[in-house]
Amino acid sequence: MITNSPVRAVSLDQESAGAPSSHGPHARLADSLKIAIQRTRAWLVEQQHTDGHWCAELEGDTILESEYVLLLAFLGQHTGDVARKCARYIYNKQLAGGGWTTHPGGAVDISVSVKAYFALKLTGYEPSSEAMQRARRAILAHGGADAVNSFTRFYLALLGQIPYDQCPAVPPEAVLLPTWFPINLYRVSAWSRTIIVPLSIMSAIQPVTKLAADLGISELFLKQPHEWPELRCPGKEAGGLVSWDRFFRVVDRTLKFIGPRKFWQPVRNRAIKRCEKWTVERFAGSEGLGAIFPPMVWSIIALKCLGYKDDSPELKYCYEHLNGLMIEEAGTIRLQPCKSPVWDTAITLRALAAAGLPAEHPSSRKAVEWLLKMEVTRRGDWASTVKAEPGGWCFEYANEFYPDVDDSIMVVMSLASQMQAIDAAGSDRSWVGAATGSNPAEARRQLALIEQTPAAMQRAVNWVLTMQNRDGGWGAFDRNNDHEFLCHVPFADHNAMIDPSTPDLAGRVLEMLGKLGRTVGDPVVDRTLAYIRANQEADGSWFGRWGVNYIYGTWQVLVGLAAVGVPQDDPAMVRGANWLLAYQQPCGGWGESPDTYAQPHLRGQGSPTASQTAWAMLGLIAAGHARSHAVARAAKYLVDTQCEDGTWHETEFTGTGFPLVFYLRYHYYPIYFPLLALGEWSQAMADPAAERARHEAFSGLATEFASAETNR
Repeated sequence: MITNSPVRAVSLDQESAGAPSSHGPHARLADSLKIAIQRTRAWLVEQQHTDGHWCAELEGDTILESEYVLLLAFLGQHTGDVARKCARYIYNKQLAGGGWTTHPGGAVDISVSVKAYFALKLTGYEPSSEAMQRARRAILAHGGADAVNSFTRFYLALLGQIPYDQCPAVPPEAVLLPTWFPINLYRVSAWSRTIIVPLSIMSAIQPVTKLAADLGISELFLKQPHEWPELRCPGKEAGGLVSWDRFFRVVDRTLKFIGPRKFWQPVRNRAIKRCEKWTVERFAGSEGLGAIFPPMVWSIIALKCLGYKDDSPELKYCYEHLNGLMIEEAGTIRLQPCKSPVWDTAITLRALAAAGLPAEHPSSRKAVEWLLKMEVTRRGDWASTVKAEPGGWCFEYANEFYPDVDDSIMVVMSLASQMQAIDAAGSDRSWVGAATGSNPAEARRQLALIEQTPAAMQRAVNWVLTMQNRDGGWGAFDRNNDHEFLCHVPFADHNAMIDPSTPDLAGRVLEMLGKLGRTVGDPVVDRTLAYIRANQEADGSWFGRWGVNYIYGTWQVLVGLAAVGVPQDDPAMVRGANWLLAYQQPCGGWGESPDTYAQPHLRGQGSPTASQTAWAMLGLIAAGHARSHAVARAAKYLVDTQCEDGTWHETEFTGTGFPLVFYLRYHYYPIYFPLLALGEWSQAMADPAAERARHEAFSGLATEFASAETNR
């Protein structure tokens, strides 16, 4: 076990007992941290929407803009102003080597690059231009269009570049299979489900928009399409004579053979009608099907295949929500994969609470009110396999069929922090009158919100606990959605066919349970601990499914273990903390690239970022290292790199959509996570009994901070 070295930290209350002298480097350090917290707190309060929520941009790679241009080409609108602005954004993101990537600093991705090239060509970029020639060379050097994934092949077939025979069959008949059948729609992940259903309509009808010959991309082909390699999920081998891979390829060939046959048409027609009904039904209470970009696009294509007109309510709905993802800036248009208001609001509220914003502050009360309004009470897809009362939250503004465990946990914890502060302010609630300016109507409304909050939290907790998987962990949207054999389906190469347990989600559930007073010895807690212990990596880290990557997973598990009372000298805690300590960089920060999903030996390595430094800092605080020199250096890094307005500059993608395939840049990650870390560190070190230890360690950094302050 690493010995904790004492560190001087700063309470939000500079005048508290045991505070350092108001003179010299100690005070300058105290002031630096206090100012940093106040700056970010003020900035976030300023960014709050009038109805109480926060929502920042969610950035992905150029497949979003490229696929939108390809959709416009299908609709005959690729020469318009919107398409050209999207193309300009794509052009600006081209790598020096000629291709395009899934994240800043990443290698050329063949599917991203082929779609980008195609989009540029469709919008008037000349193949003979230097940029396009450079792109073509990069694409051919990385396997050509021959190597693209299944979803890219569907776009190529849609626009007449390859026959549909070179795409995997996505049978609409899958929607007819009962839930007890080993293969059925509800055994695949929620996000894949919302793609598969509309895509299956297209796969069955096989529409083609004919393009002019000079707009085609045959120059990107190394071989003829019928000679292209078989599609396969990353990391899945072909298998032998008896394997799931071979089984599904036989099924694929069979479906392609019988699909067009006359005897099969009654079944296919029935399946298509069911898919249409399934899709349109899920428009209700949602910002587009699944409230994410890919299903929105495939919904439009599917409805057009079925003869819907552009002025129909269904297509107008699809266009409205897809266009709502656009951001126009400096002559370009970029698209978000979805929006993140619930996630951003819950974490911001937690960070502000840690930074000392009172629960009675108008910002806090408005955020709580907004979150309570966003509670999901509809039975969604999860109810097909789970018997439970609805409760919880989704990620987006509206996605009622798909609440998720992670958002529900985060909202519960943010509401718990508010309720704890409210209870501390006085159980008689007499403070409400003063906080509302002696407005009786407003006071009554606030009291009603306070009374509603515990019930909403309890509904979410009950739902989350019902969603626990058989292995003791949690997935995001469904229970026991872990049927690995489905990853051998030919169109599973987007690496997201299932939604199994992951350590980061399990750790976050433990954190929630700990905040609600449930600890080691509780049956749910113990099952989760068994899962977490079984899934710790050999080096002490944990995998992160929803954030990049091992820093994210290790942070969340350590916080969860501490929350439920796992002692700090527990071997799992010690090994996890030691792993984080081993990868702190000389600057005091941490960084890790999405490349670690493909190359795990690179874990813990990458350009330091504010968000990942905050995660590591929070993990170490939970593991008992709040007074260590390492955590103090992390705080110094965050203070030193903070911008004058209270934000941090971060261009790296530290969020994960689908490992190996799609990554995200949450624009608020480098703001609310550092605030949460600095706020929690200040709280952890505010104990007067720790004053001596704090003072001793403080002196070790005083000179560095004084120098930094002088330079600033």
